[in-house]
Amino acid sequence: MDWYPPPGEALLMRVNASFATGSAPRVAGLRSFRDTERRDIEEELSGWPAGPGFSPRGKADRAGVRALDIALLGIPRLLNMAANATAPSGSPFGEPHGPGKPREPENEVEDFPVMWAAAGTLARTLPWQLDPARRPKGYRTELVLTDRRLLVLGVSAAAGLAPADALWETPRDTVAEAERMHFSENGSDVRIRFADGSWTRWKVGDAAKLVGQLRGERRPVSGDDVTPQQRDRIAELVAEPPLQVSRAVGEVLPVTEPPQLEQLTDGTVAVHLRVPLSNGTEQSLTRYVDPAGTDVFPKGTAQ
Repeated sequence: MDWYPPPGEALLMRVNASFATGSAPRVAGLRSFRDTERRDIEEELSGWPAGPGFSPRGKADRAGVRALDIALLGIPRLLNMAANATAPSGSPFGEPHGPGKPREPENEVEDFPVMWAAAGTLARTLPWQLDPARRPKGYRTELVLTDRRLLVLGVSAAAGLAPADALWETPRDTVAEAERMHFSENGSDVRIRFADGSWTRWKVGDAAKLVGQLRGERRPVSGDDVTPQQRDRIAELVAEPPLQVSRAVGEVLPVTEPPQLEQLTDGTVAVHLRVPLSNGTEQSLTRYVDPAGTDVFPKGTAQ
């Protein structure tokens, strides 16, 4: 289940991606597909199977969503308290993150378009498999960014070792803008605007990295490209990853893979580690190190 670019084309990142999902009570769990007049265009999308449609919730349903949100926000805190009673402190089950303040209420509170596209524009060519409500169980979509293209791959758990399907691609120069959309679960939404004026909103595995790559604000580097102080700090992070997990999750094992490094425009280096755990899984960990070798948290990287 893999895909590799041809020789001469550099792979910059590959992450899980799908159409985003509304989080405001009126549109929670929903998504819509619109033209520039805000008409529903689902039936106009060629080859798309029928979906659940978009029907904003009434007041009674919205109240139920708010109550569920409050309950779910408390669950991680309770699990972390139980885990920390017998293990080093930390948040193995994650801290709850509510959505930020909506920047565009018409597109995030009252409606939730994940495709905004006039007839004949690029966003209308996106594959239906990006929609979690349409694709088969056990199927996922991944976003691939190279130095030449933006691609969407389809991966089926039932396909075993079969290669991933290339569902869609576009040259990088068709992407006009990428921006973080913080009114989302853990700030994981990204809006991608195409040169023809159409846009799409996706939930992606690493929003900050994708936006930085598409904007040219990050570039892959090696250990030879960083300062001596950064090199020393990177070695420390590899030797002792700053990761605490519950005993129920497993013990932290030594890092065996070299870290992936990205340099930001101010010289800060993003250090991406894959930390193995004793239960056979891996935990991804990212730390930012400035040219002086000090851990920092650059603006715009909040999760």
